[in-house]
Amino acid sequence: MIKKYKMQDVDCADCAAKMERSIRKIDGVNDATISFMTQKLTIDVEDDKLDSVLAEAQRRVSKVDAEAKILI
Repeated sequence: MIKKYKMQDVDCADCAAKMERSIRKIDGVNDATISFMTQKLTIDVEDDKLDSVLAEAQRRVSKVDAEAKILI
């Protein structure tokens, strides 16, 4: 399933790229893209793993930039 979420405080394109790479490594994620310009995350995730993936994705986003958030 493909879901889209707004993001907050992604400060640069390099940070967005680091977040994307990290999120793509989460078990259950087929693909992920983060647009720095629009502050949006598009994630393709297995249906039954959505909640656990989002929690892990937020943790990984915060590792790259402590102020960045996925608005769920």
